[in-house]
Amino acid sequence: MSEHCVIIGAGHGAAQLCASLRKDKWEGPITLIGDEPSLPYHRPPLSKSQLNPKGENELQFLRAKDFYECNDIKVLTSTWVDSVHAAQKEIVIGDQRIAYDKLVLAVGSTHRTPPIQGVDDPHVFALRTAEDADAMREAISDSESAVIIGAGFIGLEVAASLRKLGLDVSVIEVAPRVLVRVASEDVSAFFEKLHTQNGVTLHTGSTVSAIENNGEILTVIGDDLSIDCDFVVMGTGAAASTALAESAGLTIDNGIVVNEYNQTSDPNIYALGDCCNQHSSLYATPLRLESVQNAVDQAKTVAAALTGNPVAHTALPWFWSDQYDVKLQIAGVSTGYDRVVLRGTPEPGERFSAWYFKGDRLLAVDAINDTKAYALGSKLLNSGCQPNPELLANPSVEGREVLTQAKETSGV
Repeated sequence: MSEHCVIIGAGHGAAQLCASLRKDKWEGPITLIGDEPSLPYHRPPLSKSQLNPKGENELQFLRAKDFYECNDIKVLTSTWVDSVHAAQKEIVIGDQRIAYDKLVLAVGSTHRTPPIQGVDDPHVFALRTAEDADAMREAISDSESAVIIGAGFIGLEVAASLRKLGLDVSVIEVAPRVLVRVASEDVSAFFEKLHTQNGVTLHTGSTVSAIENNGEILTVIGDDLSIDCDFVVMGTGAAASTALAESAGLTIDNGIVVNEYNQTSDPNIYALGDCCNQHSSLYATPLRLESVQNAVDQAKTVAAALTGNPVAHTALPWFWSDQYDVKLQIAGVSTGYDRVVLRGTPEPGERFSAWYFKGDRLLAVDAINDTKAYALGSKLLNSGCQPNPELLANPSVEGREVLTQAKETSGV
């Protein structure tokens, strides 16, 4: 009898897993379960085009409905899974039990809600789902101002989108600079200048204590500020969704712990995407990555493992962010860097890149409107070659020369 694979979660990774399983000749039934009312859809537009009240706001589905029908994939939408009974190999949905042979948790992350008085006001939004984007779009249509709490990627992308729509925008960040967890001081300074030049008011090093609603307008209150606005957006980060993994008794440590094949501590349960924590062979440390591409890559790893052709997950992490006319592309993970080499001029309107080193080892590159630097960084990181920082710092030196010198230096 063919084995039944149940996938919980309906994001990019889950959709890719459905496709990869059938491509890799999984012959058994597949059930895809999502708690949203729609099929899996493209999520990056939620902080961009989906917020425009006058734009095309139809969801961009990752696979058409007939893909699931033609591939004999049962899709359950608007369905909340209560728990996983690992010993019985069952999931619980209300009073219903669904048996599985292999279970994949692709449940993503949950929004971090800081302890701010009034954060549950209906005019305070998080941006995790299409429903959230719909609610924000409706608020935008008759609003003039907004406050965004948090200056990570989502917060800054929303700020750019709202400014392009003509709203007055203030961004409040508790850290001393924007993108503090993921970028160097030079890259942070670039994005701060970019946003201020586009009319955003930035408040860094500021803590919000309350959001008050007087019936007509919201007031965001902090230790050193008081800002009136029509609505508030929370860009305060995310945590791995681990409730179902906990119910199954799986090992959890900053996410669901998985091996190089994305297998959990239960051999019949796998996890992928934002919810899982996987040891990186490239960085020799556990990583939990919130990235569309990571979820897609891990889905391919899971499919290969489930169909009897296991290949360890070794894909290079990469990310991107679009703000105004600026595209930031990131190859690798910069955590632990002790040196940054700039290539080009970090000014709005210019293209440049920031290269992160720990000692002599290249960890990552941030490329701002510079696809050549991104491609060069990806090649170096994938090859394990170490570039000469002095050559990198000289933009007149061609990338191919940097790459050639790195190969000679590394002995490749």
